[in-house]
Amino acid sequence: MSSSIHPMSVVDPAARIGEGVRIGPFCTVGPEVVLDEGVELLSHVAVAGRTTVGARTKVYPFASIGHPPQDLKYHGEPSTLTIGSDCTIREGVTMNPGTEGGGMETTIGNRGLFLAGSHVGHDSRIGDNVIFSNNVMCAGHVTVGNFVIVSGGAGLQQFIRIGDHAFIGGGAGVLNDVIPFGMVRDNPAHLAGLNLVGLKRRGFSREQINELRRAYRLIFADEGTLSERVEDVAAEFAAHPLIHEILDFIRVGGERAIVIPRDVNAPDR
Repeated sequence: MSSSIHPMSVVDPAARIGEGVRIGPFCTVGPEVVLDEGVELLSHVAVAGRTTVGARTKVYPFASIGHPPQDLKYHGEPSTLTIGSDCTIREGVTMNPGTEGGGMETTIGNRGLFLAGSHVGHDSRIGDNVIFSNNVMCAGHVTVGNFVIVSGGAGLQQFIRIGDHAFIGGGAGVLNDVIPFGMVRDNPAHLAGLNLVGLKRRGFSREQINELRRAYRLIFADEGTLSERVEDVAAEFAAHPLIHEILDFIRVGGERAIVIPRDVNAPDR
């Protein structure tokens, strides 16, 4: 299947264009861009820098992909942006490459959905099957796990980690790390239980969910220190790999603390 480039678009001859790529009117594609097979740029899309867009990804009008990072320390280093396959990037989305201070690359996983006006900052690592709703603000150096949903207008501060299957509520200001399966809301964000709706939708069993809920209450109980509670839960739930995903996330740590609940006994959502 041959590629199609609208005559009103400007595509550098050095760009690597895969089979079946479709480029609509008023797009610009830079010389170091790679568009894998089946990529579609609808119209008015600007793709620059050392950017690779994965197979069958669809980009909507006025998206700005791969232009220089919004970081005053960036000085033109040859950093990259890599976007996975089967992503949907809606109107006005911005995604920036990495910087020397953050590993030189920004990576976006497969099957992501990035709704209008959302932003992925430099040196961020975004997992597979992630949803960024409208106007999500993801700062630089953020790590987002798989199957994470970030609701509209939420802000993710630089250097935080979001664990797999987490849910971020609309307008939340997330200043610290969010555990896997966690649900956070408000500004500043607090942990409001587990992402029960998401767990059910993804086929986790009732037994798995009940065990996660029990472990959650023990991890964030009042007795002892967090590290002591983590080791107590690890011993009690030695045969439960999902719980150990949470425990390992806490043990590894990062630049930030973890988001904690206001009331561990509040009902899960």
